[in-house]
Amino acid sequence: MSSGGGKRKQRHEEHEEHVNHERWLVSYADMLTLLFVLFVVLYSMSDVNMKKFAQLASGLSSGFGAQSVAFQGQTGPMDGSGNSAEIVQIDPGANPGDGKAGSSSLTAQQQEALKAAMAAEDRKKASQNAEAAAKEAESLKKLENKISDALAAKKLLNQVQFTIDRRGLVVTVLTNEVVFAGNRAELQAGGRKILDAIAPTLVKLPNNIEVDGNTNQLKAKTTFYPSGWELSAARASTTVRYLVGHGLAKNRMSAVGYSDTKPLIDPSDPRSITMNRRVDIVVLTTLTADQAALLPAAAGSDNKLHPGQTSAAAKSAQPAGSTTDNTDESGTEPNTNTPTHD
Repeated sequence: MSSGGGKRKQRHEEHEEHVNHERWLVSYADMLTLLFVLFVVLYSMSDVNMKKFAQLASGLSSGFGAQSVAFQGQTGPMDGSGNSAEIVQIDPGANPGDGKAGSSSLTAQQQEALKAAMAAEDRKKASQNAEAAAKEAESLKKLENKISDALAAKKLLNQVQFTIDRRGLVVTVLTNEVVFAGNRAELQAGGRKILDAIAPTLVKLPNNIEVDGNTNQLKAKTTFYPSGWELSAARASTTVRYLVGHGLAKNRMSAVGYSDTKPLIDPSDPRSITMNRRVDIVVLTTLTADQAALLPAAAGSDNKLHPGQTSAAAKSAQPAGSTTDNTDESGTEPNTNTPTHD
């Protein structure tokens, strides 16, 4: 009996020893998996898109207030073509030969190539921005023609002037006594007629609309409002409310009051008493900030205050450089009766 029990015990120990010999496979498999993951991560880190890398470097330097961002010892494809170089420092403003690159392993030729590539990208972007601004200026001019057509049909073209600035198309309504009474923010019949003519064109646009209220520089006391700030904001809000009531979506509208802080013309000019007392209806551009900055230049002479031009007049317009008098199609001069108050 004892010998039989000994044999069973021996076989059991041999079985355990066999299992223990195979346990190393589990650890080996885990190690291989980890190594595979490590090499995948290292490979993904080495595949550097130079354009994105330069943008990242620029963003980091801006965020941390540094003049440059350095990455020591990182190598990888520059453009996906297999041409690689060690990237130590990206400093677009640095001269490759001025010593600012520190221990950079980029050769002078490589640095010049990188600088030239970045300059070419900047030129391409500037060209695209200029093209977009030119198209937008043309579109806004056509919009001005449509609004002018509607106003001319109501014999109201002389009450409105236009400008194209970096915000978009500015439709300037000279308030005087036609739109708002002195020191008041209730629309008068003349003001309602002007907005009735403008609203149908604005309704069809996808653009957001900003209405700016402005008072003139007269220091007359505002009877019904604490100051020109409240009066100008109230006039802008009244205009917005009226346009919303005529089909414009509320989420497209905004009202701003500027009091007398944004004069249209020099306060020393006698016309400023009338011209600076106004409401601006701004059709906001959809361009990016960089593109919008080029919009005034793209608009040419239209970036200055000018009378509305109808579609028919635009087709028969004189060559560029010819002068246009300050009248509407009927030859009526703008209303410039000097008010004695805001």
